This record gives sequence, structure tokens and C-alpha cells, in this order.
Amino acid sequence: MDPEVSVSCCIAGGGPRRYDAGLSALARAGISVLVLEKHADFVRDFRGDTIHPSTLELMSELGLLDDFLQRPHQEVRTLGAQIGDEFVEVADFTHCLPIAGSSPSCRNGISWIFSPSMPRDFRRSRLMMEAEARDLTVESGVVTGLLATTPGGEIRVKADLVVAADGRHSTLRERAGLDVLDLGAPMDVLWMRLSRRPQDPGQTLGRVDTGRIFVMLNREDYWQCAFVIAKGGFDEIRARGLPALRQEIAGLAPYLRDRVDELKDWSDVKLLSVSVDRLRAWHRPGLLCIGDAAHAMSPIGGVGINLAIQDAVATANILTPRLLQGSVSQRDLEAVQRRREFPTRATQRLQVIVQNRVIGRVLASTAKMSPPFAVRLLGWMPLLRRLPARLIGLGFRPEHVSARAAG
Repeated sequence: MDPEVSVSCCIAGGGPRRYDAGLSALARAGISVLVLEKHADFVRDFRGDTIHPSTLELMSELGLLDDFLQRPHQEVRTLGAQIGDEFVEVADFTHCLPIAGSSPSCRNGISWIFSPSMPRDFRRSRLMMEAEARDLTVESGVVTGLLATTPGGEIRVKADLVVAADGRHSTLRERAGLDVLDLGAPMDVLWMRLSRRPQDPGQTLGRVDTGRIFVMLNREDYWQCAFVIAKGGFDEIRARGLPALRQEIAGLAPYLRDRVDELKDWSDVKLLSVSVDRLRAWHRPGLLCIGDAAHAMSPIGGVGINLAIQDAVATANILTPRLLQGSVSQRDLEAVQRRREFPTRATQRLQVIVQNRVIGRVLASTAKMSPPFAVRLLGWMPLLRRLPARLIGLGFRPEHVSARAAG
């Protein structure tokens, strides 16, 4: 690539489905797009990878669903939790919006499996791997592009719009000096994988007991496991030693006892420091933040990647006409934030309630757990399970691809 590049839109951060949804919509409208991805590939063991009905609907509207569903994945129709000695089903996705060619459900898969094929499909779009955005270029207070490092050296990208989609530790939002509102989180998560046997339960499970929460996601030949701990508690857990962690996992899921030794050292355990925050303003002239760069989400509900895709589609719907004209105003960027701020705030509000009233209390508990009354109601009344499924699977304001953006 030339050391200087000019495009209509430069997207920093190439998460696979954000790339699919955002780049597809923009590129199909004839807008020149450059996506910079700092990694050499999309292989991420514990990258967000739960696709909800709202996102499946967008994939259908973009004509990507058939290819998507042919790739390895698991269909999740219900969610349940083992609380103490009782199992309770808490969400039923079978009543979510049906999608052409698919059944209403969530889909689990590995992010790199869904890596995009867009570069060969859209002549005016480009994806550049191992290209990390490190700074913004600014003229008279307006962001005019960015600087990125690549294996071949530094490049300068000039763009009518820079979209920061570079995650919760966004370099570009820091360089832009945007103000972050931290909503707090009482927990961190230890991610790990353990092999799965044919006789293991097939359902995605949460296990809750005295002071402990353990989530298991079915990945066919292995379990993707999340061990929830108190915020900042990883050093204490490491001090107790890996055998103690193995023993706790075996206590929560006894059928894993014969394979917890697959956690051979601490390199097999990945720490996710949970944060819930959002920018007060998602933009400044020439720059727009979306996804985790604008609002870091808790892992509760697995909604983060889906909200990021909704952001990308709303961005394309609102800004496509302006980008085609070669001029994006501050008012246009404000329109994107207005469109996406309510679902972000509402989702984070629910996450904070669950964190503080449920997860925080469980992690601090010393008594044997049993399902609270509200959870028992979900078990007793199947109709009520549609509500959490709706909130998780469709969210507060699902987006749809506009006719112009769909191409």
C-alpha cells in the first residue's frame, strides 16, 4: 500500500461481523472504504461471538445469511442456569423474530470462522491486516484522517470520516480526548477452554453456587468456560494456585473433574477485566466512535458484538448520503449517536442492575444458593421466558439496512 491513501471512510478495527455489516452497507452504496485491522488474522479464542436474532436479520437483509449459516456454529434455542441444586430455564428464543431461511435462535460460533470475504466482492473497499491505527491527523480542529503502522512502515490515511471501532481500549478515542463515563463493574472474568465429551450436556449453561458463577458455552468439541470472579480478585486466585481453581471448577461441574488438568498453567487462563462505560459524546468533527470504542459492555447477555453491528448499520444508514456527497457534518455524527444512545443506555442500565443486584451479591455470598422467586417464576411459567429472550435476542432498537445501503 502507498504511504498516503485517500478514501471516503476509514474504519479502524476490523472485527469480523462489524466488517461484514458495516463495510457491506457502505461499500455496496459505492463508498470507498478502508478497514484497518491490527492483527494478522481473525483468530481470537475468546472474542465475542454470539450472534443474536437481530443480527441474523441484518445478515439476511445484506444477503449474507446463507453463507453465514453454512459455517460451523451452534444453535441456541433456550438458556438455563444451574442455581445450587436446581436447574431453571430462563430464556426461550423460539418466539423471537423468525428470519428467512433460519429459525429464531441465537447462534454461537468462533469469530475467525466468520471472517469476511468482502475484499473480493467490493472493488472500492479494502481490508488491510497488521495495520494499527496509532494517531489522528487534525487540521483546524477537524479530524482529516489517521496514521497507522504496518509491516511495511507507516501510512497516512486521508478520509472524509474516520470510524473508531478499535475496542474498549480504543487508541483513537484516547487521542481524540473524548470524555468517558465509567459505570463500574463488580466482576472480572477468567476465560478458558476444556474439552467436551459426547455424553456432556448439550445446552449452554450457567452454574451458580456459593460465591461462584461458572458459564459454559458449547463449542461442539470443547467448552468455552467463563469463571466469574470479584473485580480485581485475579491476584488472590493466582496466589491460591491453579489446583485450587481446578477444584472449584470440578465442584461446579462435576463431570469436568476428569479434564480440569487440561489447564496446565496460567497461560491457559485469560483474564477479561470487565468494564461498563460509554462516551458522553461519541464524536468530534471528522471522527465517530462505535461499538466498544463508544460503549464498553458487560459480557452479561453476550450483547456487545450485536450492539456494535447495530451501530455499524445505523452509521451506514444515516451517513451514506453524506459520504456520497463527500461531506459529513457534526450534525450528521450527532444523529448517529442520538439513534444509538437509547439502546446503549437501556442495555447498560439492565446490565448494571444485574451486576449489582445479582452477580455482586452472589460473589459476596457464603450461604448455599437457591433460585430467587423471580427466577423460579421463569421456570414455572414458560411464557415469561420470552421477555429475557426478547431483551437479549432483539434488544431495544434493532436496526434494519436501508434500501440504499443494502445495494
